[in-house]
Formats: sequence, C-alpha cells, structure tokens
Amino acid sequence: MFVPTTLYHKSCQRECKLYLPDSFGLLCWNVHKNNHEHKFIAYLEKQVRQKEIEIILFQEATFKDGKACMLPNFSYDAAANLEINRKFYGVLTACTVGSLYANAYLTEGQEAFIGPHKSMLLSSYIFKDHSKLLVLNIHAINFRENKRYNKELERFFDFIELYDGALIIAGDFNAWNKTRSKKLHENARKLNLKVVPFMENRHVKSFRGNDLDFIFYKGLELEEASVEEQEALSDHNPLFARFRKV
Repeated sequence: MFVPTTLYHKSCQRECKLYLPDSFGLLCWNVHKNNHEHKFIAYLEKQVRQKEIEIILFQEATFKDGKACMLPNFSYDAAANLEINRKFYGVLTACTVGSLYANAYLTEGQEAFIGPHKSMLLSSYIFKDHSKLLVLNIHAINFRENKRYNKELERFFDFIELYDGALIIAGDFNAWNKTRSKKLHENARKLNLKVVPFMENRHVKSFRGNDLDFIFYKGLELEEASVEEQEALSDHNPLFARFRKV
C-alpha cells in the first residue's frame, strides 16, 4: 500500500552546464519534506550562491511529476519511497549538470514491517576530461532490527563495490546505535572510503551520541567542510563539503 506508482523521477527543464567543474560544492540534507517552502528555497538559493554549490542531496524531499527543480539551472533525479495525493517523497539529487544516468532503488524491507520502504538513488555525472563522478544518495531504513539494517546497508554498498572512480556516498544513514554505526564504517572501509570530518559535529543530527548524517568519498580531495545550524527549516542540519577532482 505504501509503494509509489512511480519509483524513478527526473526533471531537466532548465539549461544545465555540460560538465562538473573540477572543484565543486555539495550540500547533503534531510529536509523533512520542506524543500518547496518559500523560506527554505530562499535559504537554499543563498547557500548555493555563496558556497558555489553544484550538487544537492536531499532525503525526505517532496517532488511531483512535471514540476521543475526548486532552483533555476538545476536538474534533478529522484527515488520515491512514498506517494500521497499525487505527491512523491524520497531522496532527490539535484545538479547543475544533467546526469549521465540514474537508477532508483527501494529497500527490500519495510519500516516497522508494514510501513513504507526507504529509497536510494545512484546517479553519474561527467567532468570536462570525461571522467565520471558516481553519487549514491541514501536514506537508510530506520525502525527495524539491526540485522535488517545491516542487510540493507550491504545491499546498497554492493551496487558500487567494483567502481574505482570518483565516488560520493551521502545521506541519512540512521546509524542511531553503536552496532549500526560500526557496520556503516566497516562497509565504508571495505570500499576504501574516507568520511568527511565535521569540526562542528555537535550540530550533526545525532541520537544518543551517534551521528545519523554522513558524507563518504574517494577519488577526490576534500577542500573544506561545515555544518550549518538551520533547525527552523528541518529537524536535521545541512552538511556542506567542497571537493576537488584528483
């Protein structure tokens, strides 16, 4: 009953850039379904302009077929995990460059056995030298036992196990206990991923000292990172990172 009628969504109604710049800003944020609110869009526009953001990863985003991205000159791909009154909810990746390809996935398990699935989006973008960046936007399963969480996490990471190019895996991982957190970081190490360290980690959404939101990467150089306090716009704070192609 919770499975959306359309899993994968795309909008490219604006003229986008042909290539990602070698240095690019990325924003990752669980937006608590507020991404079309006027105050939210005004804040986002300011961040995109000031921080020169090229890629935006939302979890708990809302989107609708045929509707353009919230921001001019951005296209988006999205993976829905829920549909209510013809509105879709899930993960959304927006970029100033149109994706080369994108695939949407649902978890095999459901929240609390009868609730909605969670979604994940895998998308690819191109640099001017024609090398690629692979981006995995994840909203991990939450209200399930650790065994199910571990199984879903391994399945998602398996999608990119053999990929050896520039890679970003980010989102709300719901790693709210030590068992989940340990499993998440074990999977990241297997893929030789680095985690973006946030000096203001007290502002990263957490539960009992366990952070929920992360940005992992490889094949890139991290130039800067920060967390913005924006509790008025969501129950999570946005994570910002700037990367450079190596």
